[in-house]
Amino acid sequence: MTKLFFFLLLIIFCGFYSNSYSQQTLVWSDEFDYTGSPDPQKWGYELGYIRNNELQFYTNRASNVTVKNGFLEIIAQKELYNSYNYTSASINTKGKFSWTYGKIEARMKLPSGQGYWPAFWTLGTNISQVGWPACGEIDIMEHINSEAFIHGTAHWSDLSNLHSSSPSAISSNIDVTQFHIYSIVWNPNTIIWNVDNIPFCALNILNGINGTSELNAPQYILLNLAVGGSWPGAPTASTVFPDTMFVDYVRVYQNNVQAGIEEARENKSLIVKLNGEHCLIKLPQIFSEFEVSILDLNGRYLSKKKTSNSDEFNIDMKSYNQGMYVALVSTEGKTLSKLFVKN
Repeated sequence: MTKLFFFLLLIIFCGFYSNSYSQQTLVWSDEFDYTGSPDPQKWGYELGYIRNNELQFYTNRASNVTVKNGFLEIIAQKELYNSYNYTSASINTKGKFSWTYGKIEARMKLPSGQGYWPAFWTLGTNISQVGWPACGEIDIMEHINSEAFIHGTAHWSDLSNLHSSSPSAISSNIDVTQFHIYSIVWNPNTIIWNVDNIPFCALNILNGINGTSELNAPQYILLNLAVGGSWPGAPTASTVFPDTMFVDYVRVYQNNVQAGIEEARENKSLIVKLNGEHCLIKLPQIFSEFEVSILDLNGRYLSKKKTSNSDEFNIDMKSYNQGMYVALVSTEGKTLSKLFVKN
């Protein structure tokens, strides 16, 4: 009964966040409604051997990655190429687009067979500076071999600078060779994994708990189809080649607050200081009239007050829980925002 109660709470909690994104703004997508190579304004490539003792050589050839008939196709081939026995492709938005928070989803149809390892995931944009796992990784969807479910996991560097990860959660049974929508709903408190908008896993990342601060930072998207490797093992004679990972679309949704998080995080003109249970908001100059609002990271207004002839404002934060908030100041046709944390 206790396990059932906990599971129901998880579904209610996750469903609230997941469903809330149905009303959010689509801020980026690739609908793959063109023909040829993946859009170079959105996607780059990993080339060669990359990781995990995998057996494929990644290329950007049309025989391994192409867009046609409304789908991105990533194709694994059994062929001798650069001393490797298999080829495939891995594309990503590194250096082009990245996001902190939102709903990230893709509608996909996957290959199934011994040795196949398709993945839809994210990595921290600072990976070149800090390496893995300190950059953080969110595996939105991983599937291996012929399993009847997918995996959702996160990786990070813990407080002792050691690799840590969430337990690899599995979805309910699905036929991965048919189209499904794989997604995360990600906010400063939680990452929630979903299949067809039904949550199956959640991870607490509030205030960087257990060293998860890298999971509150910008991430870029990757799509790849690996062959073999440490996890699935090698293909066998029964594995069908070539086979294809079909992607109908990739979409990112955010609300207005989340879309402006990086700007708010770096804003130097608005100063927010917490002194005990009080928050002091300091403006760059005296204004005759302005409005101060406090929002959570889901875009909900928690308070809104007007004042005049001042360059600062105090807000009582006693009733606010620990977490991240946005101070929003509107005056004379301008809006200033600042991200801050109540510990």
